[in-house]
Amino acid sequence: MADRPQDEKRKLWSVDKAAKVDSTKVDLAKDDSAKDDSAIEGRSAHMQAAEASADAPDVADAPDGAGRIDSPLAGDDDSHTGETESEEDILASADPLRKRSERRARIRQRGIYLLPNLVTTGALFAGFYAMIAAMNGDYLAASLAIFVAGALDTADGRVARLTRTESAFGAEYDSLSDMVAFGVAPALVAFSWGLSTLGQVGWVATFVYMACAALRLARFNTKGDNASFTGLASPSAAAIIACCVWLWVDSGAGVPGVLAASVMGAITVATALLMVSNFEYFSPKLLNLKGRVPFITLVFVVLGFSLLFLHPPTVLLVLFSAYALSGPAKYLWERRNSEADQES
Repeated sequence: MADRPQDEKRKLWSVDKAAKVDSTKVDLAKDDSAKDDSAIEGRSAHMQAAEASADAPDVADAPDGAGRIDSPLAGDDDSHTGETESEEDILASADPLRKRSERRARIRQRGIYLLPNLVTTGALFAGFYAMIAAMNGDYLAASLAIFVAGALDTADGRVARLTRTESAFGAEYDSLSDMVAFGVAPALVAFSWGLSTLGQVGWVATFVYMACAALRLARFNTKGDNASFTGLASPSAAAIIACCVWLWVDSGAGVPGVLAASVMGAITVATALLMVSNFEYFSPKLLNLKGRVPFITLVFVVLGFSLLFLHPPTVLLVLFSAYALSGPAKYLWERRNSEADQES
């Protein structure tokens, strides 16, 4: 009888233990079900966020604050902190080659174009060589060097336009080269050749020429004559002086006297005044060398070269003198026609 209560206690304890095990299994089953439900909810949240991001407009095209998605996962994403990138930052990050191209453009702007400036340097050297040759008494070489400078001065502008390498630096450099080749060099050649025999009058005449050449170039830089030249161009004025010296040396007349030096001084002053005058001259820039021309034009070109090689200094002097006189002749012709129209 004493063992009966103990058996009942064991049965009650085993029943209680079995009940606890069953409750524990039920709790575990509930936890697994809750985890499955949360996983399903997480997947659906992800799917909804993806659909919203696909339907939303692009951030770069949307206004400030638009295109952001508020989802349960936004706390771990830096793009949903409430701050949007600016349009410039987005474009810069989307196109990294733009900054590189801008940097290369800035590097190119700091440099200079070689080809046209190389031709201008050749013209500058020709003018400097003309001065050196004149001081050494080689007036023929000095005259030819001025013509070489004129040819190179014509070529550098055309080269720059054809290769699309025009620049402000090239324009300023060309102007300084013209001052040396067509302002200083012809004045020094004329003074060394014969104007020095006139004393003070000789160097005053050469200084007037050099100063007028500088004024002519300064006016050209500020106005930029294209359709026509206002005043005789400095290369043409320099060519007249070079032709006079070349013609004298070619004739073999020896050392020029006072009369020849006086005539040369008058020519020097006259060309200087034509450079600063208001007479209009034809601009060679208007010549279209690319277009088609009649066949007879080529025949005239051949005849021109034939006449030139008969006696180059004389032919060139006549051509450049006729061009220098074309400005006053055009002015007188237009004035005469205007007076006739007023009288009628």
